[in-house]
Amino acid sequence: MTREHTYSATVTWTGNSGQGTAGYKAYTRDHDIACPGKPVIRGSADPAYRGDAGRHNPEDMMVAALSACHMLWYLHLCSAAGIVVTAYEDSAEGVMQTHPPGGEGEFTRVTLKPRVTITAESDAEAAARLHEQANANCFVARSVNFPVDHEPEIVSV
Repeated sequence: MTREHTYSATVTWTGNSGQGTAGYKAYTRDHDIACPGKPVIRGSADPAYRGDAGRHNPEDMMVAALSACHMLWYLHLCSAAGIVVTAYEDSAEGVMQTHPPGGEGEFTRVTLKPRVTITAESDAEAAARLHEQANANCFVARSVNFPVDHEPEIVSV
């Protein structure tokens, strides 16, 4: 049985410095991202595109969404397989290419590099293999048109 889930977000531009978009340098790229019942995320563009480096940009959030989705699936699969994860940290990295003349571009790949700590009694080989299943199950990874690779490190303690 197919089920449908709906998600919503309101993005509000907060970067009108008084002149609107009268010129490329006349406005900031600042915006707020609000999802019902959750804290507001302060966003901007990448600093290469006149954005505020202190705010999250859409590219950051794309990489973070892929990493978080993978982690949540991985933890679920480990739990179901009797693998006890005690720590998980991913240093994910996305690569985007832009093309002249207008700077259009796209992500070409994202690589997840999770460092997973499991108990000594857990099966490290099975823990490593479950990353493939997590990648195949991740809703976000299944929705993008570029490869999402993973280079896990499994630590037994």
